[in-house]
Amino acid sequence: MGPVILMLIGLAIFAFGYLIYSKYLGKRVLKLDPAFVTPAHEKHDGVDHVPTNKFVLWGHHFTSVAGAAPIVGPAVAVIWGWLPAFLWVTIGTVFFAGMHDLGALWASERNKGRSIGALAARYIGRRGSYVFLLVIGLLLLMVIAAFAVVIKDLLIGSPSAVIPAWGAIPVAILIGLAVYKLKWNLTAVTIVGVVVLYGLIWVGDQFPVVLPDPILGMSPATFWIIALFVYAGIASLLPVWLLLQPRDYINGVQLFVGLAILFVGMLVAGLFFGKDFVAPAINTAVPDGTPAIWPLLFVTIACGAISGFHGAVASGTTSKQLDKETDARFVGYFGAVGEGLLALGAILATTAGIQTVARWEEVYSAFNQGGVSAFVEGGGNIIEMGLGLPQSLSATVLATMAVLFAATTMDTGVRLLRFVFQEAAEVVGFRIHNVVATIIVLVVCIALVFSQGVDGSGGLTIWPLFGTTNQLLASLTLIIVAIMLIRKRSNPYVAILPLLFVFVAAFWAAIVQVGTFWNGGTDTNWLLLILDLIIIVATIWVGVEGIAAMRRAARDEPEGPDADLVDHVTITVKTVK
Repeated sequence: MGPVILMLIGLAIFAFGYLIYSKYLGKRVLKLDPAFVTPAHEKHDGVDHVPTNKFVLWGHHFTSVAGAAPIVGPAVAVIWGWLPAFLWVTIGTVFFAGMHDLGALWASERNKGRSIGALAARYIGRRGSYVFLLVIGLLLLMVIAAFAVVIKDLLIGSPSAVIPAWGAIPVAILIGLAVYKLKWNLTAVTIVGVVVLYGLIWVGDQFPVVLPDPILGMSPATFWIIALFVYAGIASLLPVWLLLQPRDYINGVQLFVGLAILFVGMLVAGLFFGKDFVAPAINTAVPDGTPAIWPLLFVTIACGAISGFHGAVASGTTSKQLDKETDARFVGYFGAVGEGLLALGAILATTAGIQTVARWEEVYSAFNQGGVSAFVEGGGNIIEMGLGLPQSLSATVLATMAVLFAATTMDTGVRLLRFVFQEAAEVVGFRIHNVVATIIVLVVCIALVFSQGVDGSGGLTIWPLFGTTNQLLASLTLIIVAIMLIRKRSNPYVAILPLLFVFVAAFWAAIVQVGTFWNGGTDTNWLLLILDLIIIVATIWVGVEGIAAMRRAARDEPEGPDADLVDHVTITVKTVK
């Protein structure tokens, strides 16, 4: 099977997922209701709760959840061969990620836009909510710190991406003002915005930015990290319509255009130039030290198949901006499909884009060798061969994609972690102002990033725990969705079956990691070992309480399909009075 056939099969599977399966979930399982009063309307404040056009909101959700992970995960996992990665990405997106993301969004907006951690208190119990907030906070800390390092490395390693990456910020602000204040046509604004962004990519390719060393008394690495955190802190406090929404939206459109360029390049390169895989379908000669494919494949490819981080975004920011409940299918499920498409592109780029078998074996000479650099190299080769774009410009397009994905995830992550701190404070009985909570987030994240030196390498200190923590969080989120479906006497198995598979794989991987971190000597990584054990205990705790909550829900009187609708309508009427 050639890469073109694989690409077409993948696209067909994603089309089935959105056009057929998501429609079943929306109409028959979740029973999405256009008359439901969403939190964006009920709590409209112009800052966090803002009713938003579904296409704009999709852009925010898609780029926030995508980040660099759906590139990095598949680009590493193809070391086991392209077939296992392809199967997990396609099947995982359609039946796992789509249900998880749509379900988390639905669960949150049916509960006044509360986060998944806060929902745990209602559906699992207060003790479960403590653990949930701990896991979510730890996961967000990993994402923010690690992505700051990833972006810094991309800006230094791909200086042609500097101008388009930072130029996207003023473009986004102008788009926000044009759409919300000047009421200009969204289509026209989108076209102009995308053209400007691609113009910035061309300018960046012509004028790469390499910072002097030192700059303002700092190394380039330190400077970029500080600049990124300053930006993320400001972005997390601004009204969502001014920067977060338009930045994510125009990035989402631009990134989809970039994916289209990659897929068309693959089509032309395969059909007219005979471009074939250089990687095996199943690699039986993996390098020494490569872990077993089970269960590591299913935590290495997290974003791009199913990811607990998506539930944090869906319930943390997206649910507060949903205009109509029926928009959740497009925003949540199709957002997951968008990430699956990015993961598919990463698989094609790293298994068919690398020029020779010898070069592929060099890139994948050890586990974790592949990553964003392999994606940029392979994807650039495909675009150059298929569309004739210069390799440097093609690489700039893909490097900019990676930077923008990671940056939108980082600034959303700071906003979400601020929510987590505020929710945790409310649990113990006091409130924290937005600015104070943001400062706490920035201090904690910056301390972690620079804990190992001024190069920011500390940002990756706890990253090895991301895959298992992320997938365990996904399973815990699905517990809440399943409980809600049981209470409403709807089909809970669409959540329970993915829950069981992901929980087993992630929990198994966490146990394997205990052995990896424990060497019984001076090489023992005590920090990761202790955190891994805490995560395991927390997961067992929430899992046991979740099972008990499911059993209670099955015994209780069923909730009517309009139970949440009545609750919200009543609250709205009282507010009007």
